[in-house]
Amino acid sequence: MVKETKYYDVLGVSPNATEQELKKAYRKLAMKYHPDKNPDEPEKFKEISQVYEVLSDKKKREVYDRGGEQAIKEDASGGGFHNPMDIFDMFFGTHHSSRQRERRGKDVVHQLSVTLEELYNGATRKLALQKNVVCEKCDGRGGKKGAMEKCEKCRGMGVQVHMRPLGPGMVQQIQSQCAACRGQGERINAKDRCKTCQGNKVVRTRKILEINIERGMSDGEKIIFEGEGDQEPLLKAGDVIIVLDEKEHANFKRRGDDLICNMTLQLVESLCGFNKVIKTLDDRELLLSTIPGEIIKHDEIRVVQNEGMPILNESMHKGRLIVHFEVKFPESLAPDKVALLESILPPRDEVMIPNEAEQVNLQEYIPQNYQRQRRGHRHFFDDDDMDDGGHRGVQCQTQ
Repeated sequence: MVKETKYYDVLGVSPNATEQELKKAYRKLAMKYHPDKNPDEPEKFKEISQVYEVLSDKKKREVYDRGGEQAIKEDASGGGFHNPMDIFDMFFGTHHSSRQRERRGKDVVHQLSVTLEELYNGATRKLALQKNVVCEKCDGRGGKKGAMEKCEKCRGMGVQVHMRPLGPGMVQQIQSQCAACRGQGERINAKDRCKTCQGNKVVRTRKILEINIERGMSDGEKIIFEGEGDQEPLLKAGDVIIVLDEKEHANFKRRGDDLICNMTLQLVESLCGFNKVIKTLDDRELLLSTIPGEIIKHDEIRVVQNEGMPILNESMHKGRLIVHFEVKFPESLAPDKVALLESILPPRDEVMIPNEAEQVNLQEYIPQNYQRQRRGHRHFFDDDDMDDGGHRGVQCQTQ
């Protein structure tokens, strides 16, 4: 139970979210609100990064769960928040620091939505992107040799400073990008500009990247194309980083190298044996059987070895197929069938009924009729996803 859920609400996850669920939520939101894509909401990007910084750290998360946001602010061991861009860089492995920017251009991050079938079988996808390349006509000079000169408006600084009076003896200093040189600090006369790039030193071009998704790759896996980012004169080009985003599957749920599915059995199947066929992600059909008398209990879990996800870089090995059984009981039984069942099933336990025992009626449980006592408290009959021991939420495709 947590004191407050604000941080979890920001990422759109539940208070019992796993580390993987936190990563996936942060990745989607960080890419959506990154200043390069969404310059109008810098505070949102900052908030997302700070929330993830807390919840991804086990100790900080415990502090937050116990005392909420106020406890994080008062935590002397927290050391404050890091720069949101640093969090982004560490997560995606990108290069945005000022020192690195002197040596190379920015990396470009793209999120690629993939199916579980593609991660299981491997696939090849193509991505078209627009990128800047150094103009070959002028070799990235922007014009004729020697035509580049320092901008007179900003004196080569790339920015202009304006003073705005606020009142008697008070002025405000405002800094803005130089419009004359567009922040470059240098400019070329119109007559000397390169006709191909119009003095911009780079031209826009279309690039097709072929993305090889290997068998066994995971959600959040990064595929890096070195030097395929935007080019700038005198700088090494950054990378294009493709981040895989796994779609939810109707029949299977992935946990590491394991595949998990639910299988519903009729009561007669759980008691008397069954034959079920599961269709795999590579279109094979697996026959699952039990012999008559081998009882499968409700909520029981069985495992099929080497039928889970392929293990990356180990083509001959796979994880496990984990089958979670749910036994469907009949709604009611005819009176004559009850006597028949009693003659077959093990006898019921004898119960001594005290004379003072009061007769009560059992009623159907309807969750909507009960209110949760505390915010953030999960009722014990909630049918949410279970942890590694339960694996609810997906259904095997059977025939």
